[in-house]
Amino acid sequence: MSQLPVEADVVVIGAGIVGNSVSYHLADAGWRRIVLLDKGPLPDPGGSTGHASNFVFPVDHSKEITALTVDSLHQYDKLGVLTTCGGLELARTPERVDELHRRMASARAYGVEAEFVDAARVGELVPFVDTSLVRAGFWTPSGGVVDPVEAGALLRGRANDLGALTVSPNTEVTGIRVEDGRVRAVETDAGVIVTDTVVIACGVWSPRIAELAGARIPLSPAVHQMIDVGPIPELEKTGAQIAYPLVRDMDAMMYERQRGADLEIGSYAHRPILHEPEDIPSIAESALSPTQLPFTAEDFRTQLEDAHALVGTLLDTPQADVRHAINGLLSITPDGAPVLGETPEVRGLWSAAAVWIKEGPGVGRMLAQWMTHGDTEIDLHGADIARFYPHQRTRAAVRARAEEGFNKTYGIVHPREQWESVRPQRVSPFHARETALGAVFFEVGGWERPQWYGANEVLLEEYGDRVPQREHEWDARWWSPIIEAEHLAMRERGAMIDLSAFAQFDIAGPGALDYLQHLVVAQVDRPVGALIYTPVLTPGGGFRSDLTIVRLGPRHFRVITGAADGARDAFWFTRHLPEDGSVVFTDVTSAVCTLGLWGPRARDVLTTVTDDDVSDAALPFGRAKRLTVDTVDVLAVRVSYVGEFGWELHAPFEQGQRLWDVVAAAGGLFGIVPAGIGVYGTTGRLEKGYRLMGAELDSEHDPVEAGLALPKVKTADFVGKDAYLAARETGPAAVLCTLDMGAARDHVDADGVVRYPQGGEPVLTTGGERIVDRRGRPAQVTSAGPAPSLGTYLLMAYLPRDLAVEGTRLLVEYLGQRYPVTVARAGRTPLFDPEDTRLKGGSRAAR
Repeated sequence: MSQLPVEADVVVIGAGIVGNSVSYHLADAGWRRIVLLDKGPLPDPGGSTGHASNFVFPVDHSKEITALTVDSLHQYDKLGVLTTCGGLELARTPERVDELHRRMASARAYGVEAEFVDAARVGELVPFVDTSLVRAGFWTPSGGVVDPVEAGALLRGRANDLGALTVSPNTEVTGIRVEDGRVRAVETDAGVIVTDTVVIACGVWSPRIAELAGARIPLSPAVHQMIDVGPIPELEKTGAQIAYPLVRDMDAMMYERQRGADLEIGSYAHRPILHEPEDIPSIAESALSPTQLPFTAEDFRTQLEDAHALVGTLLDTPQADVRHAINGLLSITPDGAPVLGETPEVRGLWSAAAVWIKEGPGVGRMLAQWMTHGDTEIDLHGADIARFYPHQRTRAAVRARAEEGFNKTYGIVHPREQWESVRPQRVSPFHARETALGAVFFEVGGWERPQWYGANEVLLEEYGDRVPQREHEWDARWWSPIIEAEHLAMRERGAMIDLSAFAQFDIAGPGALDYLQHLVVAQVDRPVGALIYTPVLTPGGGFRSDLTIVRLGPRHFRVITGAADGARDAFWFTRHLPEDGSVVFTDVTSAVCTLGLWGPRARDVLTTVTDDDVSDAALPFGRAKRLTVDTVDVLAVRVSYVGEFGWELHAPFEQGQRLWDVVAAAGGLFGIVPAGIGVYGTTGRLEKGYRLMGAELDSEHDPVEAGLALPKVKTADFVGKDAYLAARETGPAAVLCTLDMGAARDHVDADGVVRYPQGGEPVLTTGGERIVDRRGRPAQVTSAGPAPSLGTYLLMAYLPRDLAVEGTRLLVEYLGQRYPVTVARAGRTPLFDPEDTRLKGGSRAAR
């Protein structure tokens, strides 16, 4: 143990694979005076790094997790701690066969070598598997096992060779000093280290350490059961730790892998068994290690039967017996993704938690980039700890979602699948009315948002064959043809849409204008009442956010952003507040409700319920104005995300129900219907080619590529400006395009069933070749959905410039089959109403 320094540039708490990786990559990035602490001994301090099964399957449906995993594989290989044996994921059911086809599509999109194999090939690769139970397999030759403990020692050694690292095992952190919301020091049983930067990489203990600083890291320790059975002569005679491929028995939610003469079996099929971080035993109290708890055999009984059925030729060996069995602890978060980044509560306190062995080195490299440059080459918005709202970081919410999510680990999770626990959490003032109309609610950021309304089923008869039925259950899941009928009603008459889930922030004070000018791309110095749609960039010039600003006064602005991004955006805006107090940030989300009113009859409706002038002259497109609707004070914002004339009507939350009732009553006279987010976020948006943060817009793409570069660049400096200017100068490496699948008859599978891609699928050449741009980014469907007004099905994807030409023919791979698509638009011009006459021309033009 090195003598503990009294000062450090950064203290990393936790010497598992993540903490070691962070320490090395910080050193490699130029950081010095790095201190790595752990309560346990080295090389194995007793966390999950020491007991995990340590295998790596490279493919995930998440782009960022796959990228982190592939990066980690490369790092493990360079360290010499990777044994490549390949990995097989097995399907016992038809549903799982479809899922393996979906995994093939993900592999192709991300450039991971993979093969869909039949049962016979499974038997060739793993001869001890009973292939009579197997329908198909997903084979990734690059899968393997690693030694993360040895990897950690090597990474520490490299950081030490750079003269950057002090390592202190057997050192307990007893406190983290915080002053004025910033980290100031780390207190330990060996002394105090003065520092302004701390990284918590403690795995299952991370929440407890964060609490020392008054912060929350939302994860729950959960049991993952593992047993080793042996000795098994067939395995022993290989003379290797692993000579056969890894096996994931996906339908049984289990895995089997060789560990020398033993067969290791792990399960995610048992009941969720959660623990509290403070209840984990100490090293002294643990028979094996703190994260290896006593095995509960009754929870493994069914799984053992499944394992005997699949690999009984090994397990039924007479001398084989259970030689090791544990309830191993790992970290589960409310949505299953890691929690990375600076904590919202405390400046300088960083989280590197809920990271699995397969992602460890990649996370270490990305976190070091983030801490050094404020940006990462892999878009990490889905793993950003700031994505969670405060209520989502409470212990009760974390436990509920962790319990629900545990059995999804090997589950078949639909892209639109909804969580069931901790609902309802946040409801708009329209909720009672929506429930009475049979609303089907989807949840985002805790908000219950109507996706469609059962009461609108009558519209299906009105629109008849213009609304197709989805025959395949997977395509129809979490979808309704009512969405398309609501869309057509909006285009023909009008619709009212609940947008109360918007996150809204008031920015006020003498420094408000300069503050916003520094944070956003667009010119904010516009007249009072102006609407400013703008990207918010990372330092590297990619998208941090995409939002709208309304200038309410000379020193008063309203920021409006999406519910899914509100927590991250609040973090970003508060982190950049000037320290002189010249700007006041107020989250007004819970004080404001929003009702969208759009369509050809929207003005007829609004003029019925207000005496204020809502003509084009009085309230032109891109402007906001205070109105009185009946007795309700409303901020009417002339904007649309569905391409129709109308407004967002923002009102005091407590008056929302009256606003709904007044607008609904007047709307009924003109055929206005309530419509759900299926119209707002999918059908209406895609017909207009509007981009969505987290889909088309991420930190790996810039505004030039997304078609959102502004005609002029303001003189004021702003975050990401240098990169933005460079992107404008060099031109796009890829162009965001709208792809047309054609009418239903044009996307029929081999069984004659019309199919509907969901998003995430690879886009290929007509010869079936993978497409990447000059920066190595794949062509992949970012959004998909019907265009009812056009009678077609649309996809969006970035394409290299030579393919981003209207009329280019390509293929999209969906669940094992390929369908023709055509580049319908390259760039921002929409397919529906390309001149925006409906949007900007008022109700007469819309008719």
